[in-house]
Amino acid sequence: QYATTGCSLTLHHTEKPKHEAICEYRPYSCPCPGTSCDWEGSLEAVMSHLMHAHKSITTLQGEDIIFLATDINLPGAVDWVMMQSCFGHHFMLVLKKQEKCEGHQQFFATVLLIGTRKQAENFQYRLELHGSCHRLTWEASPCSIHDGVAVAIRSSNCLVFDTATAHLFADNGNLGINVTISTC
Repeated sequence: QYATTGCSLTLHHTEKPKHEAICEYRPYSCPCPGTSCDWEGSLEAVMSHLMHAHKSITTLQGEDIIFLATDINLPGAVDWVMMQSCFGHHFMLVLKKQEKCEGHQQFFATVLLIGTRKQAENFQYRLELHGSCHRLTWEASPCSIHDGVAVAIRSSNCLVFDTATAHLFADNGNLGINVTISTC
């Protein structure tokens, strides 16, 4: 199905649906969480789409930045999104607050590469929360935007913390997360 966009595999019809679900050449969906954006397109068009359709997303340059999530006490499910550009690639930083069970809210922080799964294997990211006497750190390889935030959360490939922990590190309802991207 994706031969016109670069897939060169020829498979038996019984293997085709399984491959198409994970094929790197299938169209990319809009990776922006918390929106009902139906956009689909090539990997090369993702950043252009984000810059034009989701203008509220800030992009910072450099391997080491601070991702500031403001108003973390907002009720309900909330997503904070920022872009980080380094090593010739763009990374989507996501902090997601959602209810896990009966009033118990959790925060999920992760990094997605605007790129393929194979490209994502070349990078590591580190998320750090700093407090006066506390530090919380998570290190992992980013997921590709082909997988998305939901897959990162489902597979626990993210920093997970509860509301009490968020308040421990927050300053006036704002949470600063140090984000460092490195190559493997």
